[in-house]
Amino acid sequence: QVQLVESGGGLVQAGGSLRLSCGASGRTFSNYGMGWFRQAPGKEREFVAGISRIGGSTTYADSVKGRFTASRDNARTTLYLQMNSLNPEDTAVYYCAADKRGPPLRASVRPDVYDYWGQGTQVTVSS
Repeated sequence: QVQLVESGGGLVQAGGSLRLSCGASGRTFSNYGMGWFRQAPGKEREFVAGISRIGGSTTYADSVKGRFTASRDNARTTLYLQMNSLNPEDTAVYYCAADKRGPPLRASVRPDVYDYWGQGTQVTVSS
């Protein structure tokens, strides 16, 4: 089992940047595919970015490609999401998630594949 804790959210102006972190407990962090999801008020949770558990390949939603970068530090058992050129449409609660059962070489975009979730961190982008 792994516990996830997100941090780094906040209020930022459009065009600004934030870096989210997701700290994971346990020694088997490297065995998990990791994902970032977000949920805005009144909307369904959506995939943002992910890193596979084998090979570390990254996958991004079209809406964030070229602006967001996901990375992981297995030694620090931490997942990151660097978010640049933020716009008001990025406003949401951001969640990190861990997956041990999904595709090993490519992070899944389906939230139901993920086994563990953090509590979320709020990101608000003002116009």
